[in-house]
Amino acid sequence: MESLDEIDRAILDLLQIDGRLTGAEVGRRVGLSQPAAGARIQRLERNGIITGYRAAVAPAAVGLNIHAVVRLRTTHALLSQALTLAARTPEVVSTLRLTGEDCLLFEVHCPRAERLEEVVDSLARFGPVTTSLVLRQYPPKPLPTAASSPP
Repeated sequence: MESLDEIDRAILDLLQIDGRLTGAEVGRRVGLSQPAAGARIQRLERNGIITGYRAAVAPAAVGLNIHAVVRLRTTHALLSQALTLAARTPEVVSTLRLTGEDCLLFEVHCPRAERLEEVVDSLARFGPVTTSLVLRQYPPKPLPTAASSPP
């Protein structure tokens, strides 16, 4: 892993909060010129530390009113098939492989309960599922950088 200095960490903190900041604004906030800040951002991108920039979309605003977490307990033999199905299912927006009793955790957004039922039933072909409805999602926090992590 590349060694990050305090300025790199400050840039990462800023861009995690607002990925649309200009190089000039990032530079101003960390005490660098725009070209120096831009060069650091490009290096962080090139080295795979910054992996992309995305628009955050409000699911309910685009008709996805049901938000659920689905946990799947499956066998090693069926794991790749379950992952393939999840990748092909547009309502599955994130997948985590877990330790413990459950093997996979899927975050699912659906327009209505009937579609959630179909998604859950399709995943249940690979083993027992546990589904939880999300009541509220709180804003994500930026990843801690080593310099900003508490001791």
